[in-house]
Amino acid sequence: SNAGVGMAGPLECQSLAAMQSLMDTNFFGLVRLVKEVLPDMKRRRSGHIVVISSIMGLQGIVFNDIYAASKFAVEGFCESLVVQALRFNVAISLVEPGPVTTEFEMKLYEEAERADYSRTDPETADIFTNLYLRNSKDVFASLGQTPEDIAEHTLRVIEAARPPFRHQTNAAYTPMAALKHADPSGAL
Repeated sequence: SNAGVGMAGPLECQSLAAMQSLMDTNFFGLVRLVKEVLPDMKRRRSGHIVVISSIMGLQGIVFNDIYAASKFAVEGFCESLVVQALRFNVAISLVEPGPVTTEFEMKLYEEAERADYSRTDPETADIFTNLYLRNSKDVFASLGQTPEDIAEHTLRVIEAARPPFRHQTNAAYTPMAALKHADPSGAL
């Protein structure tokens, strides 16, 4: 399962319809797919469901509220399903990339640079456009992976004799996922 759409920006500038559309693709698309394939896998007592998630399914990132929520939903759905699936010898694997440098990301940021932020306060608009967008580009430039790299990680998960439940593709983000447990205040 690899379908996904992105959304970044101040929450008050995003429409509920766009949020629902994102959840329909990123979460309910996966649910529909699993509902189709799981019964046959259970009957055969064999199978492997590989889901492209995101590090944002483990740790939310400022201005990515809805996208992160969709990936948290993916993670929770798979966590809840994995025990039952394993009983039927069906593996579930979550591939959790950090930033991946693609046209998808470039289009998302181009749209964000042209968007109307009049529905939020000036301070939030300034933080998003002048800090978040600029720093995000730097993060993608320094830590972004190629689609080919993600494909190689995914292939390793598919070919594994004992497929992992979780596989993070970028070791630089492992501390970020652990941070949420180390800092209950959320301030870090």
